[in-house]
Amino acid sequence: MIETRVVNCDPEIMSGIPVFLGTRVPVVTLIDYLQAGDPLAEFLDDFPSVTQEQAVELLEQVKHWLAGKTR
Repeated sequence: MIETRVVNCDPEIMSGIPVFLGTRVPVVTLIDYLQAGDPLAEFLDDFPSVTQEQAVELLEQVKHWLAGKTR
């Protein structure tokens, strides 16, 4: 099982795909919404178990990870 402050990967939850901690909402769902041009607010309205803080923290973590990969 892998768990961060925002993401959980547990084989017992959604077959181990990364989900927002404390939910069954796959992290990739947020990426799909943003890729489709939907605003963060729409994602949060559709998935009320995910907090705005969780979504923003995930995006910050991805940003920092990508910045490290480009150096």
